[in-house]
Amino acid sequence: MNPAAGNHPPQRNSAAHLTRSRLLRILAALAILLIVCAAAGGLFGSAHISLVRAFSDPGSPDHAIFFGARLPRVLMGVIVGAILAAVGTALQALVRNPLAEGGILGISGGGALGAILAMVMSAKLGGGEVAVPLCAFGAALLSTVAVYRLAMVDGQLEPFTLLLVGVIFNAFWGAAIMLVNSVVNFYYARSILFWLMGSLEAPTYREAAMVAGLGMAGFAVLMFQARDLNLLSLGDESAAELGVDVDRLRRTIFVATSVMIGAAVSVSGIISFVGLIVPHTLRLVFGADHRLLLPASLIGGAAFMVAADLVARVAIAPAEIPVGAITALCGGPFFIYMLRREGRRTLSL
Repeated sequence: MNPAAGNHPPQRNSAAHLTRSRLLRILAALAILLIVCAAAGGLFGSAHISLVRAFSDPGSPDHAIFFGARLPRVLMGVIVGAILAAVGTALQALVRNPLAEGGILGISGGGALGAILAMVMSAKLGGGEVAVPLCAFGAALLSTVAVYRLAMVDGQLEPFTLLLVGVIFNAFWGAAIMLVNSVVNFYYARSILFWLMGSLEAPTYREAAMVAGLGMAGFAVLMFQARDLNLLSLGDESAAELGVDVDRLRRTIFVATSVMIGAAVSVSGIISFVGLIVPHTLRLVFGADHRLLLPASLIGGAAFMVAADLVARVAIAPAEIPVGAITALCGGPFFIYMLRREGRRTLSL
């Protein structure tokens, strides 16, 4: 069993106190927050619009702005934010490390590199709509497995080693992306810059539907494993004694989270820290029961991303800040706080 797990007993009573009414109340409150954020995201922007004209006059500029630009962008923000937060929650439980997150561990960077290579190659070979998310998923899965394997020391997962390996992978993927950027033309160079900074610019309803489908399929797998993720907080050996197939659980979570990250990265680029800020905040407020924490992170991550994207659009309007820069400005100080806080004790959930 991981010795770190013994130093901090899991919240044993969190599952016992989770009732259906409490679950529904919390999720309903978060859903209201999401609706408010989504409404603000659709209403506000660099150009003032009238929602009445947007709905009543299909030929008006208000209709074109709302339905052609803002609504698909808000939907994509909801989908991407939900995916990133749910993935962060699952990875933190799987490796028992509150600092684990797809962007920090280099998984998003691997997925972005796969998407970029597919985008460049599909111009010559075709099949870009299928190739980009597929290559992003494959690269994200390889990154996940590699980071996890390299962080194992004497058969045990070392939390600080995991972070170090993640930093190294981030640097490696960043260098590989810049190498590709240096040999492509201006059109592709601009698209690569989009992937590096993270953006929700100009999505389509078709893209939103595709990412939502992949994201919800992965999330359904995570929710099915919520009880096992709770038991995993006791340590590998204790979880195995309680009937959890730990190796199968890890393989399942790796594949599910890689599908989700690959789908998100293929349309939004690298957006970091959403999967760190949202799950940790909700864990502090509502406890560590993943039957609640996973759906709460899904909704909370969606609200956080829509709010961050709204700030990105209006902060220096009519110019626009990449939403990845906004989440990084929020997540950087939060990560440092978490690192110092957890550094005073063994770094584990």
